[in-house]
Amino acid sequence: MARFIHLTDERLLARLKKSGIRTTFWGREKIRCVYATPVLQDFQVSHQWLRELKNRGIRTIGALQFKIPDEEEVLVGRYSEEPLSVTAAQAVKIFREHATGLGLQVLIRRRIVPKEISRSYVPTQIVGWRYHPDAHGKPPFCGCAYCQRGLIKNRKIREKYEAQNQTA
Repeated sequence: MARFIHLTDERLLARLKKSGIRTTFWGREKIRCVYATPVLQDFQVSHQWLRELKNRGIRTIGALQFKIPDEEEVLVGRYSEEPLSVTAAQAVKIFREHATGLGLQVLIRRRIVPKEISRSYVPTQIVGWRYHPDAHGKPPFCGCAYCQRGLIKNRKIREKYEAQNQTA
């Protein structure tokens, strides 16, 4: 059985553990899936999406661990790229063999039922990246008001972006 972690709002943990994890829409094709990462020895890789979710306004992130059969077909790939269709066991292997594992995600094309959920907890809240993996020391892709809306400390980024574009 392959073990995965799904990150969500901490306030929803009790309800999701009782009722299961619903699917959400993904991609242009609007595929219904559950986002997850495998349980690995590297805590940062397993919980890498935590900071990205916090940028969306969730204060405290909770985690649900669940098991699915090794033979079940899932999608794995980097965020915003076309994923590969592999088995759950192969997805875990891809994460382990990847150079860093950062930016990868697993998409499970069905809901997770309560009996598959083995654990719920609140992980350390200071892991992950701010804009994208390896972003430390690099400016964000775009500093416009639209791309920076709702992000933490966006005022300074927008002001710097606007100053650079006024002189150009």
